[in-house]
Amino acid sequence: MTIDKSLKVRLGGSSNRSVLTRVERLEKLKESDRWQEGDSPFGLAKVRVRKLVMRKKKKKAAEEGEGEGDDS
Repeated sequence: MTIDKSLKVRLGGSSNRSVLTRVERLEKLKESDRWQEGDSPFGLAKVRVRKLVMRKKKKKAAEEGEGEGDDS
């Protein structure tokens, strides 16, 4: 049986994950001094995951095109 195209994962594992592993959470908590060595690794506090949003750059070609029309 084949998988429908709409159900396939396009980018694989390259997208941002919304869940951290226990080791990643411990590292984040250590950075913010919310967890010290020797504390229980169970029942860890929640850690916010920042998603990177890429902003689109304005096209320079559009600005240059406006400048060329003024010379004629």
